[in-house]
Amino acid sequence: MTDASAITHCAELVRTLDRDRYVADLFAPEERRGALFALHAFNIEVSRVREAITNPMAGEVRLQWWNDALIGDARGDVAANPVAAALLDAITTYHLPKEALFALVDARIFDLYDDPLPSVNDLEGYAGETSSALIRLATLILTGASDTASAEAAGHAGVAYAVAGLLRAFPLHARRGQCFVPLELLRAHGVGRDEAVSGTVTPGLRAALADMRNLARRHYEQAQVALLEVRRENLPAFLPLALVPGDLARMERREHDPFVEVPSTPPLARLWRLWRASRGSR
Repeated sequence: MTDASAITHCAELVRTLDRDRYVADLFAPEERRGALFALHAFNIEVSRVREAITNPMAGEVRLQWWNDALIGDARGDVAANPVAAALLDAITTYHLPKEALFALVDARIFDLYDDPLPSVNDLEGYAGETSSALIRLATLILTGASDTASAEAAGHAGVAYAVAGLLRAFPLHARRGQCFVPLELLRAHGVGRDEAVSGTVTPGLRAALADMRNLARRHYEQAQVALLEVRRENLPAFLPLALVPGDLARMERREHDPFVEVPSTPPLARLWRLWRASRGSR
């Protein structure tokens, strides 16, 4: 049994750095929230590695520590890391597949470098191994769901949420020379990878980003259809999806500069949308 302080640490980490998922986790049954906080705190730890290192190799070492922790080979006392301790307890309690967690960690290696994604399929694969996997693992915590509908909904919902998030973070990524817009979309509009992160807005870049928004919207709509067959008890895992349309709409305003952060939807408005989604309003 995980020490209560480890769960408290995870909850505070998610509350501070991943507010949307934190609020969504609060709609889960109380006895399952600790495992959800652990899962989402783990995601924060591996997704923020680039911000804590000075070179990619150091980042790979940090990510490898998480792989080693999952298989019991990590150096030092893993239990001393509250996120690792809570995650390992969740894995044992809810029989979470470690393969999905290994794939998530490995996918995050891409974040450490400035290499572009070649195609839309590569972007969808990246989102599937990170964002979609988190939703799928959350459903396993909530109900142990292994049905096709939950898997399909998680796949589409994860891509929609991830792409919307990458679009929100486009200014930050561009400043550090990183680009998650696939080369396939950039080249279709005559844009080079370096141009995409140059800070100069061009019609071609706007068109490529519009393609990204359309991709997110398509997956959002497909997720909505799949969700009709998903057990209501699994809904907390999907609640952040409700924020996607509003985020996309804010980035479609005519005056929007893609290299400037879009002001986030006010917290109360995001909370209201999550609450409304929790009531089953699709």
